[in-house]
Amino acid sequence: MQNGNGRDAVVLLSGGLDSMVSAALAREAGYRINALTIDYNQRHRREIAAAGEIATLLGAVRHVVLPLDLRQFGGSALTADIAVPKDGLGPDIPVTYVPARNLVFLSLTLAWAEAIGARDLFIGVNALDYSGYPDCRPEFIAAFQDLARLATKAGAEGGDFTVHAPLQMLGKAQIAQEAARLGLDPAMSWSCYDPVPDGRACGLCDSCRLRKDGFAAAGLTDNTQYAA
Repeated sequence: MQNGNGRDAVVLLSGGLDSMVSAALAREAGYRINALTIDYNQRHRREIAAAGEIATLLGAVRHVVLPLDLRQFGGSALTADIAVPKDGLGPDIPVTYVPARNLVFLSLTLAWAEAIGARDLFIGVNALDYSGYPDCRPEFIAAFQDLARLATKAGAEGGDFTVHAPLQMLGKAQIAQEAARLGLDPAMSWSCYDPVPDGRACGLCDSCRLRKDGFAAAGLTDNTQYAA
């Protein structure tokens, strides 16, 4: 990753582990962090509070929490009354996929970046240990970067945007190791799709399983409290 040299970057900060590590890597590289959290009325709203804590920790110059009620569309276990799967990862794209979520979110990230004159966007997607979402793939990130140039005034005037996905080819164990190297408390982030009523992570959804397996494989401790 190139040195940010104090330039502004807009960082998509969900509040999850991956977005926390991505944002910390942006800071380490010398970027000024403008954090964007989308409140899409998701089932796991605990991650919004986590995003605020992380933005403060990382010294974000601004943290925007943008409301966008995707429950009006539904179509996902995270935005509709559909049960979150608890029986482990399968070969198909799971019902926790939110239709076009990263496309929508990156478009909003791009809009804010253009508005403030930033040319660097950060997103914490990865394509190794993940749930198989199509909007986490390298092809999508590359295509969106091309789209950013075509769809903006800045691009039409010769400017280029860079979409940084620093975790793109890392597994969860490697992401856990990066969190440790960066001195982050992983328990500050939130990954669970379906928190139990007492506020703990369920421990059984795809996101919990991937996270637990990653820390176990890395031999690291995650103080997140799980119900199962």
